Amino acid sequence: MTDQTARVEDDGQETAETAARPSEEAQAAVPSTALEREHAEMKDRLLRTLAEMENLRKRTEREIADSRLYSVTSFARDLLVVADNMRRALEAVTPELRSTAESGVQALIDGIELTERELLKALEKNGVRQFTPQGEKFDPNLHQAMFEIPDATVPAGNVVQVVQPGYLIGDRVLRPALVAVSKGGPKAAPNAPSNGNAAKEPADKS
Repeated sequence: MTDQTARVEDDGQETAETAARPSEEAQAAVPSTALEREHAEMKDRLLRTLAEMENLRKRTEREIADSRLYSVTSFARDLLVVADNMRRALEAVTPELRSTAESGVQALIDGIELTERELLKALEKNGVRQFTPQGEKFDPNLHQAMFEIPDATVPAGNVVQVVQPGYLIGDRVLRPALVAVSKGGPKAAPNAPSNGNAAKEPADKS
């Protein structure tokens, strides 16, 4: 074997060994790529955890707010009976009786009116507000029809008389308004939402 032939064989063997052995740069790139992938996974997990914690925080705040608002539901419903009785007492006083009442009776009437106003203010302070849908389109989510009144001058399905005002607590119906609905008039056109249309839940009958 000549020297030239030996050199060719050595060169060929070295080339084969070099091709079979990964370069130092390639070896260094492997751990770097693995670290980048692990870093990306950890970052994704962190972002997901932060998002879950933020959702949990908002949900907890909402539940606390709802608990504070609706915890007085039962108590507020009991107070509505008091408000109704005050209103009935005031409605029983006719304008003639009011104009001829003695000073003591007039003071009693004024006191009942003041007490009613303060009661409604206290209810509103705790998220309970009264609504009277006179002239509005009948909404079964907010109103309870007691009877119909034939009236050709009023669009059918409108509230023509409020027998008893309704109450909302937050965005829920605490008690629907008892109303009389028009019958026999022209078809009612779509109108703006009533003053209680923020509440879409049916009335709580419990």
